[in-house]
Amino acid sequence: MAKIFVRERSRVKKGEGLPRFAVVGVEGSDLKFFQVHLRKSELDAIAQSIGAEVVELPRGTGQEIGKGSGGGKHQKKNSRASEGKA
Repeated sequence: MAKIFVRERSRVKKGEGLPRFAVVGVEGSDLKFFQVHLRKSELDAIAQSIGAEVVELPRGTGQEIGKGSGGGKHQKKNSRASEGKA
């Protein structure tokens, strides 16, 4: 059975009218996504059509920022700026 791995987007809340889920990866299918952010109903329709399971990945708590856990664009941008000033 194919699996579609998704995570909830951090800056989109329920009821905002924006797609809440981001596709992280697909296993066991030749499926290609051309739109990365999808609504739950769209994910369910795609999964039902190809016989796949939607797997929602857990979100981090944000406690590990700055400890090598990624940190996002803003962390990287700030670190580069501080390196150039030295």
